[in-house]
Amino acid sequence: MLTRFLSAAAFAALSVTAASADDGHTDKVTIVFDRALPNVPGKSMKGILVEYEPGGSSPAHTHPDSAFIYATVLEGSIRSSVNGEPERVYKAGENFYEEPGARHGVSDNASKTERAKLLAVFVVDTDEKELTTPIKD
Repeated sequence: MLTRFLSAAAFAALSVTAASADDGHTDKVTIVFDRALPNVPGKSMKGILVEYEPGGSSPAHTHPDSAFIYATVLEGSIRSSVNGEPERVYKAGENFYEEPGARHGVSDNASKTERAKLLAVFVVDTDEKELTTPIKD
């Protein structure tokens, strides 16, 4: 089932326009999968491909309170810290999750020379429009 999802996500990535903000950070975010869950009314599954250039990063952020997130590193290595936990580097094939309401303080490419990619799978309220909100200092 996961293999079928990843294959569908990879195919969709080829046909979806990137939704990246011009915020001075070096990440590219693309929605590669979006489907309402037929057995869980009001919830959807959304696949988000995050691509980092060497040394790239995302700003500290939160996600909707309704979102549970499971992320798998597809390429390279990702440095991450959620809810103030110590930073950890995840390599290709490793994964992590974020509970609803979590604060993602660090999310960046752990390498200054290689690209990195991760697939974040959200289970979130179907009507949620903003999946990421930057944390303002």
